[in-house]
Amino acid sequence: MNQSDSLKFQAIAIGSLPHNNADKAMLVVKENFPHIPFFPQLANVQKNEDMIIQFLEGLPSFFADKAQDFVMNSESDEFFESLEEFFTDYEEIMVDTNSEKLSKYGISKEFSSTFLKFIEIIKETKPKYAKGQIVGPFTLASSLADINGQNYVFDDTLRDIVVKLLKLKVLWQIKQIKSANSETIPIIFIDEPTVSQLGTSAYITISDKIVIDMLKEICDVIHENGGICGVHCCGKCDWSVPIRSGVDILNFDAYAYSKHLSLYSDDIDSFLKNGGKLAWGIVPTLDVKALTNLEVKDLAKKFEISVKYLTNKGINEKLIKDNSIITSSCGAGSLSIELAERAMHLVFELADFLRERE
Repeated sequence: MNQSDSLKFQAIAIGSLPHNNADKAMLVVKENFPHIPFFPQLANVQKNEDMIIQFLEGLPSFFADKAQDFVMNSESDEFFESLEEFFTDYEEIMVDTNSEKLSKYGISKEFSSTFLKFIEIIKETKPKYAKGQIVGPFTLASSLADINGQNYVFDDTLRDIVVKLLKLKVLWQIKQIKSANSETIPIIFIDEPTVSQLGTSAYITISDKIVIDMLKEICDVIHENGGICGVHCCGKCDWSVPIRSGVDILNFDAYAYSKHLSLYSDDIDSFLKNGGKLAWGIVPTLDVKALTNLEVKDLAKKFEISVKYLTNKGINEKLIKDNSIITSSCGAGSLSIELAERAMHLVFELADFLRERE
């Protein structure tokens, strides 16, 4: 049995919440995601929990007191010294994943007010699954520049640093989850919104293969350490790119873009037949008016319409539904607390409704 076979119509959360109190945010997690807890990013508690900044800790030449500064001086002596140390640590950790040096590349309390609370939930409830996340390598590399304004994504060495750093972040999360409960299966989502820009004029020199290789390196380390790999993109995306990188779960904005997904029906059909899962972001967090007015029955109807876009292309309905997971369309960090909690509860209710009905 595949370790992801029992994910049918389970509820999974995406990234962020707007709460300014970590304990209250974790109550939302406990109430709505008891089967697959996660650690929410709370940028309203501290700026370091922004989805980009949260994973810069440990990057050569980056320091916590410069968290708001994305410009790295890749020509300084300081950079080369920290780079040499980083690569030495990386090689040691890849040889021995239990190396004490891995802790240097974890997520400290200054960069997450919820991670330790998330680990406590795993210890207490021993869930079958627990969800971690990282910013995607393409998104992170596209957000960083050296002192000359050179974007990391266009430089082979700087791009490689980003990928290696994120591999360490992933490995550390998996180790923490497994230490809390050895039977819990880590699900790690790679948040890659910038993949939707691949092929545009801004990234015309970046080939699909470059992005696929970046994602594949991270997927491989997740798989090698007993985890499940998901990719989240809330925009229009060439879904063949993450599929070719070896991901297990595709998470997309199904409220706005389910018809767009059907453009890749051949890829999706093969993906599902090979055990892949579709995480339907059917609860809208990017459309406040819709979120305010929709009820579970409306979302269930929307889900059926979305599935039909794929069945109309010849994909078996049972194959789709047996490999479906329910999420929100994106993170909820930009919403009011009231609306964010409504969105999280709708994800929980819709997943529960679909499990019972099916």
